[in-house]
Amino acid sequence: MTSIEAVHTYLPPNRVPVGDCLADYGFSAAQIRMHERFYGFREVRLDPQGSLADLLVSGGAGLAELAGREHLVRYVLHARTMPVVAPYPVNPVREAARRLGLAHATTFTVSQHACASGLLAVDLAGTLLADDPDPAALALVLTGEKAFTASAQVISGTGVMGEGCSAVLVSAHGRRDRVLSYAAGTYGRFSAGPWMSEPDAAAFRDDYPVMVAEVVRAAVEESGLDLDQIGTILPHNVNRLSWLRVLRLLNIRSAERLVLDNLPHTGHCFAADSFAAYQLACEQGRLAPGDPYLMTSVGLGATVSAMVLVH
Repeated sequence: MTSIEAVHTYLPPNRVPVGDCLADYGFSAAQIRMHERFYGFREVRLDPQGSLADLLVSGGAGLAELAGREHLVRYVLHARTMPVVAPYPVNPVREAARRLGLAHATTFTVSQHACASGLLAVDLAGTLLADDPDPAALALVLTGEKAFTASAQVISGTGVMGEGCSAVLVSAHGRRDRVLSYAAGTYGRFSAGPWMSEPDAAAFRDDYPVMVAEVVRAAVEESGLDLDQIGTILPHNVNRLSWLRVLRLLNIRSAERLVLDNLPHTGHCFAADSFAAYQLACEQGRLAPGDPYLMTSVGLGATVSAMVLVH
């Protein structure tokens, strides 16, 4: 059974107020107040001097459970949001794998689910490892990107993008955070992503909570549990008002089940959010052995994914 052996999240030390980011891209004072006061964004982490490979290496190097087990890693996957992150022939994930002592591993990117690619990569890694004759074989999933263009830094009304990397060590036979189910749905009407027409963008805002609730229910049903048994939800960091709408559709009355504590301090870190929330939930003692929990993410395009695990 696919399991998450360990997670480490790296955040650059440079903190930038979201107001500065939004002002740089022409947002009005009223729009900035909306993002800060209502959507919940306060600051993001950025490293103007570092490369994407540097970011991925910082995430992987902090994964203590990887040290001494590099020879067991069969695959290194970069769960990517943006289709292009570097000019040819630069290959950030291959460079990161080499610097982490994993040049022997098969290395590739997963990108077609945008910010939902992180959960896809975990599921794919588990599937690949299940065919490996060595039950101790591992895969390393790297999430996170550089926010270097206007469309990469701000999704109006949704999120302000920050930089960070969550490194996830995956096994097919682990005893730790075991994956009970994974569900994903792609809603092709919104395939234009950030370049949607205004009518489609308005429809996306209206349909967004319905799509998320639909996929969450599918994942929970496949897991054999019910929503009342899911005590903790590890979401992607988009505006908190949209999450309240999702909770209402799921008949979840307590927003305390959401781990959105990172949102004001990191912004939306592409595909890394749910894993960063996992690390925070563990540090806060919000996950006890045997607790079922749910990760969820949405990628523009539009793909919604959800995964149920047991701690």
